Amino acid sequence: MPCEQCPLRALPWFRDFTASELKFVSSFKTGEMTAESGAVILAEGTHSAHLFTLLSGWAFRFKMLDDGRRQILNYMLPGDLVGLQGSVIGEMEHSVEALSPLVLCVFQRDRLDELFRNHPGLAFDVTWLAAREERMLDGHLLSLGRRTALERAAYLLAFLHARAVAVGLGGRQALVSIPLTQQHVADTLGLSIVHTNKTLRKLTNKGLIRWLGRSCEVLDADGLAQIAGWEGLGEPVRPLI
Repeated sequence: MPCEQCPLRALPWFRDFTASELKFVSSFKTGEMTAESGAVILAEGTHSAHLFTLLSGWAFRFKMLDDGRRQILNYMLPGDLVGLQGSVIGEMEHSVEALSPLVLCVFQRDRLDELFRNHPGLAFDVTWLAAREERMLDGHLLSLGRRTALERAAYLLAFLHARAVAVGLGGRQALVSIPLTQQHVADTLGLSIVHTNKTLRKLTNKGLIRWLGRSCEVLDADGLAQIAGWEGLGEPVRPLI
């Protein structure tokens, strides 16, 4: 799909390109890649010649311990950069897995210096996206360190719901389907699967969510945010590479 026809550009959430920026990004893009749910897009410790933007679907970043325990670090939705760490540092220090079937825009990593040299607006955008990721991780760390299990779960689901709504993943439907299993939630919140099940059941009994086995629907986003003490995304119009 040509960048000029990108469906994400029409969303009010993303800032407009200038004509020269759009021309560069269009040449920067080398193609698109699809992946099915469960596919590892980037693996920790590897090098990649490419940088990606998630065009559609969901993904998540994670790290593994030697004994197989997994910590999910953050989730990626349409418009998010994938693989920036490997592009800058040279080696991935986390892995990225598809949470749902997805489509990625593929960019040439070796042209990233050209972007910074000739397109300061896009260079600022890349820096902004990296700072935004740090900000989100700060919120997640606060949640893991200080929120109760119920507050953690409420925060996670309110956070993902807000991000999904912002990029139009709900379409015209009243509800957004978040493609999570309880194991994903447990690996994000640092809880056992038993504790996770009990916690999600409490949110279900309060009428805040509907759990569908391998997905979740948020019925009362404000109620979740209130339990978590979360004030929302609070983001202005954001960049899109």
